[in-house]
Amino acid sequence: MLSPAREELAAVVRALHEEQTPWLPAGCSSRLGWGPRLNLPHRVLSVAALDRILEHNPGDFTITVEAGASLEAVQAALAAEGQWLALDPPWGDGPLGAGSIGGLVARGMAGGYRQRYLGVRDQIIGIGLLRSDGVAARAGGKVVKNVAGYDLMRLFCGSWGSLGLITEVTLRTLPQPPQRRGLLGQGPLAELACLARWLLGSSLSPERIDWWSADLAAAAGLAAEPLLLIGLASVQATTLEEQIVCIAGHTDRAARCLDPGGLERLLSEARGGAAGLPEQGWLLRVGVAPDRVDQLLAAPEWGNLLGSIAAGSGLGLAWSSGQTPVAPEAIQSLRLLCRELGGHLTVLEQPQSSSLPAWEDAPSKPLIEAVKRQFDPLNQLAPGRLPGVAAPAG
Repeated sequence: MLSPAREELAAVVRALHEEQTPWLPAGCSSRLGWGPRLNLPHRVLSVAALDRILEHNPGDFTITVEAGASLEAVQAALAAEGQWLALDPPWGDGPLGAGSIGGLVARGMAGGYRQRYLGVRDQIIGIGLLRSDGVAARAGGKVVKNVAGYDLMRLFCGSWGSLGLITEVTLRTLPQPPQRRGLLGQGPLAELACLARWLLGSSLSPERIDWWSADLAAAAGLAAEPLLLIGLASVQATTLEEQIVCIAGHTDRAARCLDPGGLERLLSEARGGAAGLPEQGWLLRVGVAPDRVDQLLAAPEWGNLLGSIAAGSGLGLAWSSGQTPVAPEAIQSLRLLCRELGGHLTVLEQPQSSSLPAWEDAPSKPLIEAVKRQFDPLNQLAPGRLPGVAAPAG
């Protein structure tokens, strides 16, 4: 693995380009195995040495950080100013270590906080990067309303390192909510679906509305039945109490109220807890139409997977516990079901004996490949890892 100092980074990229060596951009290198297996011998180029907070402007609610800075370190620095980044830590944050900001942007995976604060792609206001030939480029700026230039931020968000190396990111920050509570509702899927639909159409603005599978609820020490986790935040405790009373009035089942500590402990379970993924386990990103999440969780194809899915977007993660092996055929059946329900399935991790494609060809595959050729004409970057292309050309 190459991990050059910041002043040496561009020269290393230029050398790789001149040698026509395939290479994989990396942040903290904690999740290099996620996604497609790379189909060529390659080098890994990490920006772990680029871990500084370059500028924090509390008054403008913006922060500029190097791509190798960990989300954990950035959140700690912002907390001292009463601010935070409204981003979920990546799955498995406990055993694998904190993910980098650059890695979060490159994968473009938003968690349950997307319900209120939108995803990481909506929070980026500036980006710095190195092209495959070592030339530096920049897009956006350091103020929230800056809209100048081509929108490279969203293009690189979710690019999985296939277009260039992210070196720094400017994001908008938010004030820390002084009051937080959680509500848990458990029961039949049909009842929870009614509550979720009402919440999504109401004037309330929860931080998150997350579906949990029955197996995930059981793993967290709760009843083994489907669960709806509702996160609430406000500046006043009385406002929170009013929201809790309002929600309780729209369900016949008693909802359990959680203090901030209890809510955070449950959210840790939704991020994979501290156990990590078993050796023969699966980690999947699932997506369906938001009004069909209950159908996904009720389907036989779901099996005994643990999973947390955002009610507002229909996007979430599912994984196997390792107690019962899951066959690739079962995952392929689940992929077909997700497609029928208006969504998709991405394989983030799978057993070594399995060879399912991480993702399928997107309808826009020709456009994706054309963009790839413009940014990486030698096809050096992340060979075999181009989102929306199941089997990229060698």
